[in-house]
Parts: sequence; structure tokens; C-alpha cells
Amino acid sequence: MESGFLTFILVSSFAVYSSHTGNTDWEDVMVARVGMPTTLVCTDTTMRGSVAINWRVKSLGADEWKLVLLADKRMNLSGGTLQASMRLTDSNFQDTGVFSLIFHPKMEDGGLYSCLIKQQEREVKEKIILLAMLTVTVNPAPTVLQSSTLRLIAKVNPDSAITKITWEAPDGISMRIEKMPNTGTVAKLPQVQRRDSGIYICTVYPGGKSSRAHFAFNVNVTVDAFPPSSADKRTLFNNVTHGPTISTAARVHTSFSLTCPGERGDFVRLHWEPDTRRRNSMKLVHQYDRWRGSILSQSKTLQIAGPPYNAEAGSFSFLLTPASITDGGLYICDVYLDDKAFSQRTQLSVLKVKTRESSSKLELDCLYSVPSQVSNAIWKYQNRKQNMSSKGPGSVTTTVPLPITSDTAGNYTCTLTLKNGQTIVATHAVTLPPENRWNENVSVTSLLPFLSPLLLLVPLVAAAVGVLLWRQKHISDRGIEQSLSVHSGEAENIYENPEDIKQAPPQGAVYMDLKPRGEDDVYKELERYEQCQT
Repeated sequence: MESGFLTFILVSSFAVYSSHTGNTDWEDVMVARVGMPTTLVCTDTTMRGSVAINWRVKSLGADEWKLVLLADKRMNLSGGTLQASMRLTDSNFQDTGVFSLIFHPKMEDGGLYSCLIKQQEREVKEKIILLAMLTVTVNPAPTVLQSSTLRLIAKVNPDSAITKITWEAPDGISMRIEKMPNTGTVAKLPQVQRRDSGIYICTVYPGGKSSRAHFAFNVNVTVDAFPPSSADKRTLFNNVTHGPTISTAARVHTSFSLTCPGERGDFVRLHWEPDTRRRNSMKLVHQYDRWRGSILSQSKTLQIAGPPYNAEAGSFSFLLTPASITDGGLYICDVYLDDKAFSQRTQLSVLKVKTRESSSKLELDCLYSVPSQVSNAIWKYQNRKQNMSSKGPGSVTTTVPLPITSDTAGNYTCTLTLKNGQTIVATHAVTLPPENRWNENVSVTSLLPFLSPLLLLVPLVAAAVGVLLWRQKHISDRGIEQSLSVHSGEAENIYENPEDIKQAPPQGAVYMDLKPRGEDDVYKELERYEQCQT
């Protein structure tokens, strides 16, 4: 009972899985392109002689089979949906066992095809083939203009019949693809050039059971020359949307976000026009093509911004780190999507503080670019406005008298106010001279002249002590032991006479009175002892 229940569960699960995959409804998959000759292969060399072929079709989403072609031994052909292009690949199928069907399908011809073999009016074999229809679209059509965006779109119906689609360029390099809902598998080539003309290969990989590993289709693309009348390449795009101009400011050596249009695009260009009066000074400083993965950069201060932006997915922004105020000016970020363009302009003022010192004063210069968009610039010290001067547009200067005192040390702030009300500040710290900070260092230095003679005596004392210790060791090695002085009634030294020393019996120890009487008394006593030993 339990085994029967488990068997029922397994069979039910397999049936549910099969219904989701859809792969159990056919034995083979054929991918065809509209209008191209397509062969549905059905062969069996064991089926020869008096056989008949019955080709039927069940359209996608339909419940009933419809007759397409019926052929018997007399080659009588009939069928309710028979097309003029439909025929058997081999009219001698009864001898060869080849029952394949060839025709030029339309988009609505996709579905399940049944190759039913009958022998003596008895159904002996059936093969079901899924015919999936491929649609390929090349844009822009009918002519691909130079510098436009080439779009190659492939879509298969039903989508469940395949696993993936790839695109290959004429040079054999695999192209980046994206699968878009309700559109298909898309490959793009922005700013296409005449050298990009050639044969592009669309490869479809079937899923489930299939007699073929893949299906390849050639797509011929021709790129026409750039129209001579279009001097500006941006005129190729039918729709250009301009955002409101942004007026802003940034400090030197500080990262700043250059805003691009919010729409996702295929590639992005950033142009820069310095704040000069020279004509035709605008230049391309950065370009990124996400389909090719190529980057063209003419500036070391610019880089593609990271999260929350994602350049690979078509979300663009830039990080600018101005190296000087000359990096200010007009920045134009253009994002291109298919045949549309989106443009965003940014007027950027760059702020910098520069110092100059003379014998009597310290000058603080507040320098900035694009003065035309600046309302005013002021210096403040501890929230008090400073006296200022200007040497021309883009410059305001304040001075600090020297030497610096506690009343003038601190933070000096230059505040830049744009005409749109935006403000930006740059702060410079003025500090006291180092010599006024450590008075204890001065006191120690002043004692050095008095300590110098004492320091010179240290090596002399050390040398004298070393000599005495050496002498003491030398005496000890000869068996002389120093002790307290021994006094007699007649003389201070019991060994005053050398002859007495010679006649004296050996003793275990010799006592000497080494009381110094003069400068060299110690050494005289030692010499006397040495004479006694000889």
C-alpha cells in the first residue's frame, strides 16, 4: 500500500515537472527563420514498402491537430493546411525510408509537427517535432548610418524551446548581449563605423531533446557613410532631451560628483569647455561604451562613478577631483540610448586658498574660477568679516600682520556664494610660531653652560677609580691582605726595618699600616714590600 502511494507521488511529481518544462511533448527541436527553407527531419530506414505518411500540426496554444500533408504509395498528396512550398524531401520515401518535410515557414507556422508513419492502414511510428520560429531585427532600418547605434535583436517563439542566443561580430568576437522582456536577446554596437559592415552570426541553442546542438543564422549588415551635411554627430539622434543647467562649486583636491542624465543608456560622453574666452575650446575628456567595454579618457582627474551608479548597466555619473581652479568651466554629459540622446550641463567653479608671506604680513588669497556665476566671496576670522582687497575677477585677499600672536592665530574662512544661493567654504589655519610653544626647552638649554665642566670631570674620575681598582687587584694576587692598622708602642709600623722583614718567620698573613702621610706614601709602602720579597 505504501509503495503504491509513493509510486503515485513520484509519477505525479514527474508529470508536474514535465508540464512545466514542456520538453516531454516533442522528440526534436527545429529552429527556423521566417521565409528560409526549413526541413523537419523524419526518417526510418526500417519502414519501407507499402507505407503512408501523415504530417499534422498543432499550433502553439491550440488543442487539436490539423492535417498538413498526407502521402500514400500512389503519392497522392492532400492536407487542410498544405502550403505551396510544402513537399517531401524524397518522393521515393517508400524505398528510402526518408519522410522529411521541407517548406518556407511563416511566423504563424510555429508549433508541434507530427510525422505519423502508417503501414497497411496501421499506425506504426510517430515522431513529434517542435518548430520554433526565430525573428531577427536590424535597426536602424532600412539604412545603418555611420556613428549611429546598431541594434541586433533576436527572438524565438516559443522561448521555452531554447536555452540561449548569442551574437558574433564579423571579426569573430562574441558580442555582449542582454535579454530584454518582450523584446528578445539584444546586441548593440554604438557609434558604428563603415568597417563594422559584414556578416553577423546569430546562434540559437535549443533546449531539451534536440538532434542538433545549435542553429546558426547569418545577418548581413551594411553601414553607409556619414552624411556630409551633418557636422555634429549628435544630429544623427532624432530626439535630444536637455536637462536644466546645474550651477555648483567644489574645492581643489576634493572629489565632486558630476551629474549625468538619469536615463539608462548605451554609452556616455563627457565634454569640457574651460572658463576661457577662446572659441572652439570644448574637448572630449571621457567616453565609455558599455557594449564594447571600451573607455577613452583624456583626464587624470576624472573617473566613472561607482554605486549607486552602475556604468555596465547603463547608469552613468562621474567623479571629478579638481587639481587646480583651471579645472572649472562647463561640463556636458551626454547619454545615448538607441536613436535618442540626453544631455546635462554643469557650470563648475573651483575654489582654492593660496598663501604668500612677506617680512611684515601673511597674505591669504581666495581664488576661484567661473566668476560669472559667483555672487560674492568674503573672508572671515572667527565669524568676523575681514578687510579684503581684490586683484580682479576670481580673487579676493585678506592679510594677517606678522608676527602671529594669540589674537591673530586661528581659522580663516573664505566663503563663496553663487548666484543661485549655493555656498562653499575653504578654511586656512594660521598657527603660532613653534618657538613660543615650549618654554621648558628654553630653560634646559640655558643650563647647559653650567653643566659642561661637570660633565668633563666624569671621565677623569672614572679613570682614577679604574687605576685604584687595578692596583688593589694586583696586591691581592700577591697575598697581601689589607686590614685595619696595627699599632705598637715603639713605632707606628712593625716592619719599619727591611732586615727585620727578612729575619721574620713566615706568617700566614702580613699586616701593613698604609696610612697615607703624604702624596706618595701608599706607593712607598708597596715598594718596600716588594724589596722584602726579593
